[in-house]
Amino acid sequence: MKRRAGEREKELKKKKLLEELGENRLPYLTPADADFHQLWKTKYSKLIFRKSDTVPEELHQMVQESFLTLREQNCFFQDLVRIKGKDFLTPVSRILIGNPGCTYKYLNTRLFTVPWPTEGYDIKYCNPQIHDACKALMRLNDYLHIEAVKALQGQNLFETKEIKDTTVIDREQSFATSLTEQGSVSEVQSGVCVPEDDRSLKNRTSYNLTLLNYMDPLQMLYLKQEPYFGMGNMAVSWHHDENLVERSVVAVYSYSCEDSAIEECNEQELKGRDPAVWHVGLKVAWDIETPGLAIPLHQGDIYLMLDDLNMTHQHCVLAGLSPRFSSTHRVADSSRGTLEYILGQCELALQNLQTDSDSMALSLKSLEAAVVKQVEEIHNEVEFEWLRQFWFQGKRYLKCTDWWLKPMAKLEEFWRKMEIMTSLVLSEVRKEQQIEEQRNETISCFLLLLKERQKLRKEWTASVMYDGLSAQDAGAAINHPPTWV
Repeated sequence: MKRRAGEREKELKKKKLLEELGENRLPYLTPADADFHQLWKTKYSKLIFRKSDTVPEELHQMVQESFLTLREQNCFFQDLVRIKGKDFLTPVSRILIGNPGCTYKYLNTRLFTVPWPTEGYDIKYCNPQIHDACKALMRLNDYLHIEAVKALQGQNLFETKEIKDTTVIDREQSFATSLTEQGSVSEVQSGVCVPEDDRSLKNRTSYNLTLLNYMDPLQMLYLKQEPYFGMGNMAVSWHHDENLVERSVVAVYSYSCEDSAIEECNEQELKGRDPAVWHVGLKVAWDIETPGLAIPLHQGDIYLMLDDLNMTHQHCVLAGLSPRFSSTHRVADSSRGTLEYILGQCELALQNLQTDSDSMALSLKSLEAAVVKQVEEIHNEVEFEWLRQFWFQGKRYLKCTDWWLKPMAKLEEFWRKMEIMTSLVLSEVRKEQQIEEQRNETISCFLLLLKERQKLRKEWTASVMYDGLSAQDAGAAINHPPTWV
């Protein structure tokens, strides 16, 4: 319910913004514009850019080879996501790689990590090439963690200096210098700086996963047009990244497979951004006063979104003409999104189930409404947030590793026991021995959760039959364990 309310609020804001614009378009700046650097410094300073020549060449080679390997192994998949109650296939194909047992949820779709090589975990990859690709991305993850810590430290130092020193910063820096050296600049409007301790820096930069993206624009039949500024084709629409640790840094490594046959336009002859080149677009959220930014992305460029930028601003990805990969490193909120969490929830629910030592008959320890409610909520969570999410994506993870199969089998075993617990509740509430008031309270909360379960099962059945799924995707999606399809 909270998510749907949030979606309605965003839709109303978008509608209001478009109504205010009418047929007009908001202004935006590119590096070719004279005021570009000044706008970046004053309104977008928590976006940090690192040009490719600042990154070790060995790391470039490893990471770019890993992208190509994963594409050759057919490891990238379009996701079926839900927006405003409707199912859509994403134009971008993705794969999630990260800590074993981590997941990442966006637009009602939960992705499961292909685990990168981690000490203490037995991870069997389908072939050595996939192992090497995951290892390379873990190396990139470590590098970006260090860069993010440096960027936050630089930001803190600059804010401290800004308080003590009112010296005007040289405004005549070249664009290249601003891109590579502006990492520590903070917003002019920033308040008093409070130094961060090492723990806070670590919490906001310890990436537990990366969401890899791939798209070849020339293979797309249709790309959505950017609606506010007239920036052209979008690969990813305007958004805030979801389900992250608050104020954590998002780090993105971009690799566009630039072809010599695709020439960039002459900047002097071009108004706006070059449509042949990939860009990241930024705007202040729901603001029609501040111009947007469109920043070109080339092979091996990196950008970081610091602090609260992901909350106060929105970003999009503007398509060029060449195929492009990106590795987007995140500190995903793990409070409800790890295997450890959901196994703990299952064990909590099963504490209400007991077995008679003589007859081995199963029964419930308590029929209190609060206990029944907790168990049935976990029942729904394990089915719709984990089992159905995993099996809907079918065999895609088996292209890389079988690591998730054992945990999923364990979760299904717990789910079966919770199905028995639901039957036991139904059996018990039919009996007359209970106090009527307690019985009615139990029935009331129990029926609400059963209705929710029935509704969600219908929605999942409809999603499996979604017209946009290819025969291959549909075949994989229907590959659910037969016990609960």
